[in-house]
Amino acid sequence: MRHYEVMLILDPSLEDKDAKAAVDRFLTTVTSRGGTVGNIDHWGKRRFAYEIRHIEEGYYTVVDLEATPETVDELSRVLFLADNVVRHKVIRPQAA
Repeated sequence: MRHYEVMLILDPSLEDKDAKAAVDRFLTTVTSRGGTVGNIDHWGKRRFAYEIRHIEEGYYTVVDLEATPETVDELSRVLFLADNVVRHKVIRPQAA
C-alpha cells in the first residue's frame, strides 16, 4: 500500500452536498479494493486561472488515501470517465 493525494475539480453546477456525495461515491472504488481513505478536505468553489471547457470555476476536493497502484489506476479511470469531474490529479507525496 502506498500513500497518494488526489485532487478533484468537480462541476460548479453541483450543490455542496451533491459534490460531497459524488466524492464519496468515487472513493468507494478505493475502499472496495482494500484501500483506506484518510483526510478529505473540501475546499469549496474556486475560480480558475483560465477557462476549462468553457467553465470558469469548480468545486475543489483534496483526498489522502492509502492504496495499491492498481487501485489508483482504476480510480483514475473512473474519474476520467465521470461527467461531473472537470479535472483530477493523483500524486505520491515525498516522504518527510
